[in-house]
Amino acid sequence: MVLARIARWTAALSMAAATTLAAAPASAGAAPPDFRPGAPGVGDPYFPLEGNGGYDAQHYVLNLAYDPATKVLKGTVHMLARATQDLSRFDLDFQQLTVTSVTVNGRPAAYVRDGQELIVTPGAGLRNQSVFDVAVTYNGVPQPLGGPIVFGSPYGWIATEDGALVACEPNAASTWFPSNDHPSDKATYSISMTVPKGLTVASNGVLAAQVTHGDTTTFLWNELRPMASYLATATIGRFDVRKGTTPGGLREWVATDPTVPGTEAVFQQTADITDYWSELFGRYPFEETGAIVDNAPVVGFSLENQTKPLYSAVRSVTTVAHELSHQWFGDSVSVRTWQHIWLNEGFATFAQRYWTEHTGGETVQAWFDRQYATRPDAFWQVKVGDPQRDTMFDTAVYNRGGMTLQALRVKIGDEPFFRLLRTWAADHRYGVADTDEFVRLAEKISGQDLTGFFDVWLFTPGKPATW
Repeated sequence: MVLARIARWTAALSMAAATTLAAAPASAGAAPPDFRPGAPGVGDPYFPLEGNGGYDAQHYVLNLAYDPATKVLKGTVHMLARATQDLSRFDLDFQQLTVTSVTVNGRPAAYVRDGQELIVTPGAGLRNQSVFDVAVTYNGVPQPLGGPIVFGSPYGWIATEDGALVACEPNAASTWFPSNDHPSDKATYSISMTVPKGLTVASNGVLAAQVTHGDTTTFLWNELRPMASYLATATIGRFDVRKGTTPGGLREWVATDPTVPGTEAVFQQTADITDYWSELFGRYPFEETGAIVDNAPVVGFSLENQTKPLYSAVRSVTTVAHELSHQWFGDSVSVRTWQHIWLNEGFATFAQRYWTEHTGGETVQAWFDRQYATRPDAFWQVKVGDPQRDTMFDTAVYNRGGMTLQALRVKIGDEPFFRLLRTWAADHRYGVADTDEFVRLAEKISGQDLTGFFDVWLFTPGKPATW
């Protein structure tokens, strides 16, 4: 069977990952284990229960199948992790769907549900630094999340007429697979999805296999660079697929819904912008670039899914520039906690304005001046360095965040400023970072005390007057 073949491939990947994660042997005379439950969250001030304590996820293997006719998703997900304490039990973030079995290292484990928490108790405690595999088998109809967080739009797993659009920022990965759902714990991924023949699954990384058996097709995608859970996608539909390379030689894979007019330019836009950002921000951090353009009018946003930004319709070239810059700022370098979201959105807003300047349009400074002159008082009241949960995607986080970078560019000069962006992307590649770290790096590269500057722009309500 195709699923058995895919399972062998993904199991082999897990075995390969496990060989690189061998646990350190206990030293002679070591203290006896102190088995305790892992924390039910990582302590993010905006999402206290997102993520979990006591382990570090290393690799996920998703073996799933989706039927658009019934909207049922089913399968098994393995998480390979390393314990960071002696664990008596641990949590996974997982909601809505029905769990039918859980194993740890191949043996049945007890589990209970508590809201978004799946609490797993293995048959024996897990020693600190040991590597373990937890497998969750489940099924059900995934439901998107809603509310004010993401512009009032549904987000997560969103059923479409021919499949599903999957866009999970900030906290909806748990609606379709169990995980340590917080950007502070990145992992690599193997995502296998079986769908009715004729549909395509667009996911992260590189397409490793596509096998049709009878009336179904299985797609296996491997993302072997660390990825935050909210950036994982398995968008399903009838797509036209174009493959090739950018002028700079990078692999490119673009899927477009044939019912959406005007998608012809997306492949070239993606290629040109990726290559230019690679010159400006440093080497592209992943193996492949691309795009997914779906027909989902209910979704009012685009998302920088790792390697495959997702657009719910044809968007402007500046939006493509915005989402592709996130591959550096947001995807490769992710926020330590969600209060630092301006490090994603302010950077991407500056980048899209710089793309316009680069291509002969309005300069970033002209855009800055226009924003400064016309934005109402309410815009200036948002502290973009800590905007609060329900306003973390407020327009000020994007625009005042981007203005902060333009003001910094003017203050320290072009050469130090772009060196700062390249150094930031290189120093934190595949990791996480926060605002304090960015301020320290900016001061180091510029040779200036920038404490007052960042306090005015990021943390002081009101329109900046001097900086």
